[in-house]
Amino acid sequence: MSGGNWGYDAHNGPEQWHKTYPIASGNAQSPIDIKSNEAKTDGSLKSLSINYSPGSIKSIVNIGHSFHVVSDDKENASVVKGGPLQGTYHLNQFHFHWGPSNDFGSEHTVNGKGYAAELHLVHWNSDKYASFAEATKNPDGCAVLTVFLEVGSAHPGLQKVVEALGHIKTKDQQAAFTNFDAASLLPASLDYWTYFGSLTHPPLLECVTWVIFREPIKASADQINKFRTLLSGGEQQCPIVKNNRPPQPLNGREVKASF
Repeated sequence: MSGGNWGYDAHNGPEQWHKTYPIASGNAQSPIDIKSNEAKTDGSLKSLSINYSPGSIKSIVNIGHSFHVVSDDKENASVVKGGPLQGTYHLNQFHFHWGPSNDFGSEHTVNGKGYAAELHLVHWNSDKYASFAEATKNPDGCAVLTVFLEVGSAHPGLQKVVEALGHIKTKDQQAAFTNFDAASLLPASLDYWTYFGSLTHPPLLECVTWVIFREPIKASADQINKFRTLLSGGEQQCPIVKNNRPPQPLNGREVKASF
């Protein structure tokens, strides 16, 4: 398995990643199982300040194991600050993780329970670093806002994303995707857990302050099923059936709660 050939199948999936990326066995890997009764309420945690600009969203692209909705880091930037974060973090992209069925597709779990899917809004510390790539090399480089999806009524904000997937069926296909308010994908309550961890897929760098919202959003089974209609790259175009890494050991890290 070379650096570019990782995936989520038995031969190249999460159990194999440590062979190419030794950090996969590191002490601060993500995702984790959040044990709510062990999370410590931290009164010093400030409220999050989320200022998302629909003008920052530019395109949607199939990256072979998921899809990214890309945000412009500079022009009309979407930003988050406050909470556990020191400084301002710019939205770089957002993407989803899912499993082979809607029973369990999230990466993080809560008290051992998974959700149908999981949204990651990926930000980088623009106060300290010149680029997203540079930020990923530093412990305070990135922040990922995380939203669980559970099956219920169709989500109006998600629908525009789902409809765009028809334009990016195969790897490296890209389409314009503009004037989208990423804040429409956030839950009503912004109560959150937070901990320090890593990117959940290679290169698995330990550079992420995770902010995981306690309250999930609802999406219809049809909406989530559409994720699995995307095709991965390679000689055979196979549906992206799953792209979720299982929870990793906490290794003594502290999970804090804002509530």
